[in-house]
Amino acid sequence: MRHLPRPRTLRARLTFGLVVLLAVSCAAVGVAAVVELKGFLTGRLDQQLQQTGPSFPQSLEHGRPDTTKPSDHDGDEHGDTRRQAAATFGARLLNGEVTNVAVVPSHRHPGYDAPLTAADRRTLAALPADRAGHSVRLSALGSYRLMAWPGRDGDVLVTGLPIEPVRAAVHRLELVAGGVFGLALAAAGVAGALWVRWSLRPLSRVAATATRVSELPLASGEVTLPPRAPHSDPRGEVGRVAAAFNRMLHHVEDALTKRHASEERLRSFAADASHELRTPVASVRGHAELALLHPGPVPPEVTRALERIAAESARMGEMVDEMLLLARLDAGRPLERRPVDLTRLVLDAVTDARAAGPEHRWTLELPEEPVTVSGDVHRLQQVLANLLANARWHTPVGTKVRVSLEADGPTGVLLKVHDDGPGVPEDVQPGVFERFTRADRRRPETSGGGAGLGLSIVAAVTEAHGGTVELESRPGSTTFTVRLPLDRSPRGRSPRGGLSNG
Repeated sequence: MRHLPRPRTLRARLTFGLVVLLAVSCAAVGVAAVVELKGFLTGRLDQQLQQTGPSFPQSLEHGRPDTTKPSDHDGDEHGDTRRQAAATFGARLLNGEVTNVAVVPSHRHPGYDAPLTAADRRTLAALPADRAGHSVRLSALGSYRLMAWPGRDGDVLVTGLPIEPVRAAVHRLELVAGGVFGLALAAAGVAGALWVRWSLRPLSRVAATATRVSELPLASGEVTLPPRAPHSDPRGEVGRVAAAFNRMLHHVEDALTKRHASEERLRSFAADASHELRTPVASVRGHAELALLHPGPVPPEVTRALERIAAESARMGEMVDEMLLLARLDAGRPLERRPVDLTRLVLDAVTDARAAGPEHRWTLELPEEPVTVSGDVHRLQQVLANLLANARWHTPVGTKVRVSLEADGPTGVLLKVHDDGPGVPEDVQPGVFERFTRADRRRPETSGGGAGLGLSIVAAVTEAHGGTVELESRPGSTTFTVRLPLDRSPRGRSPRGGLSNG
């Protein structure tokens, strides 16, 4: 039973359970009917033997016919058979030995003789003279129901009737019951499947609604939930499930609406704040640089303060620009779309990174043919710059950084940035692409590190181009993988030869 395939759906399980229960009930009824019929017919045989009595065997006493009774076979040594049914068996035993045996002729046994084997004689000798029926199998005659009486001369008289009619009747009942129950099971299975399907229609509609809800992009943006599941009888289990599901959808829709409104307010605030901060930050930076250009003597403390103001102003300006870019991407503003030579962008980005971080070992692997994608060249350049800056800032001196560009099937391209540095901490990896996440906590804020927006910009820009970005990191191996779709337009195919640099 453990290896039998189990129904997967509730409808199939209910139908299967119904058919199994009906099959068990039919089997119980059939077995009870067969046992009862067999016992009833066997009892009738015993009654017939009781009514017949030992009259036939008595005519075999002393090996001569009973002349006190009329006989249709005058001179026949087998005695009077008028009261005996066809195939009736008779035997006389004296001192445990069979002395006389005879069988009333029938279509299966036309003669009176009944040849017995030694085993048959031992079986008859062991038969108790208790006037009760016993089922015995005789080699030449088959199965018989025998009954023994004690005789007048100290002998034992045995009379029997064949059990074959009982078995034939029982077998016929088994065939009829099997056919009727089989048809009943088939009809019940079909009717039960239709009934279960009709009964579970409300639950199927609830499942269909849940499936449509599960296919909606609930993670971001404004979401419109599908119509509620149809109402059914609230007194039933399915009705209660539908009502609870509809209430849950109402709460989910209300929560999503509030979340979307809150996100819109936050995005609007971030965009407005970033836009408004650009001017004062630029003004502070300009005044600081202007003060540094003063020709007169300036105390060293003032010079140091002005330099820090200029540096922090520049850093704040970059942060404001990054926040403004993220706000625009969140708002769904379309990016510029035109063919971009990604091979040239990667080559230029690695060249700039080598100049900014000469203490690292930079390697480059490019395909022989140029790779062209459709997108915003400035934003893709920012993705490359952020990934390489991340590898440069968060790895020690001497770290090897490998940048590779390879095909991702016929319609995509993979950009990988791999380093053999210490890796990203495991507790930081799940949120590494979230905003204001700093993977390297060892660097102080004054060291020039970013604000934790670089990788979030990489993820946002990549997603806006229809691609994905993934991280695989462990000590000694960290890989950022960017997947982008290729540009298949005719004008996006560059006739130039490929670049390769190892």
